[in-house]
Amino acid sequence: MAVMKNRFMVAAAAGIALYLLGAQAALAEPMRCSGEQKTCNANCAKLTGAAVATCLAACHVSQANCVRNGCWDNGGARYCGLMKQ
Repeated sequence: MAVMKNRFMVAAAAGIALYLLGAQAALAEPMRCSGEQKTCNANCAKLTGAAVATCLAACHVSQANCVRNGCWDNGGARYCGLMKQ
């Protein structure tokens, strides 16, 4: 009887864990190239002088590459799997 109770508890815990993992994934917004460009432009707005134009040009290049291949490269990190919008 105790073995059966333990199996039930393990199965219930596994079911709850799977449910919670699925719920978290369903709530997450998909990352988009356009969202990354907005973030990049916002970061450029914090700069001053000629650095702003250079930064915005780099954002434009990153956006064009992202739409083409689904990967965003911010100079420090490259991550892929973004929606090409």
